[in-house]
Amino acid sequence: MKRYILLSMLIAILVCFPGPGYAAQAPSQIAGLTLGEKISNFVHLVQMETAMPIRYQEYLRVVQTRDLDGYKSGTVEVGDCLAPGRIVRIKLKYEDPEKKFFDELLKRFKKKFGEPDEWRGDPFHVIMAWKWSFRDKDNNSISLTLQHSMDEEQKFGNSVKLTNTTFMEKERSCYERKHPESAERSKRKSTAKKKLTEADYQRFIPE
Repeated sequence: MKRYILLSMLIAILVCFPGPGYAAQAPSQIAGLTLGEKISNFVHLVQMETAMPIRYQEYLRVVQTRDLDGYKSGTVEVGDCLAPGRIVRIKLKYEDPEKKFFDELLKRFKKKFGEPDEWRGDPFHVIMAWKWSFRDKDNNSISLTLQHSMDEEQKFGNSVKLTNTTFMEKERSCYERKHPESAERSKRKSTAKKKLTEADYQRFIPE
């Protein structure tokens, strides 16, 4: 009887307080763009003439955004195999690059989505990035990353990335099915282990 009561209490707790990724509704849109939708529905927000394949990810194409209020720049990645034109990732750089703005965004992200699931920054906090992971109503994996970078040479400022990783994986699998030679070549490269010589190391070190 006691076990039954404890089990009932445990089930009630799990229902009332779901685990990470289920406590908040999975986000799907930002700046008027929506994951899973056709990019052709957003021609007023993107520059379709900039569409081009992504190197080493030929199953995707990337499109630049137009000027969006509050954002400095952005890209939208879409499928190019299983569902051509379907939005799988949205990457935006905020106009405000300051750490204070990042801190305010982080506070609001936490309020809406709960505590982040993963720290993606570096140990020295030159790049500070927090990642949330979700499952949407169709059980697709959704990731959300908020980042602040003090690396002035590459990524200085604040940015956000919203990704449907399930759609991305399906695009990759589609491409590999249609281009088995490419998949096999990539597999050989990843598994081949070359024993480095002294001459190899000399090529890797500045003089």
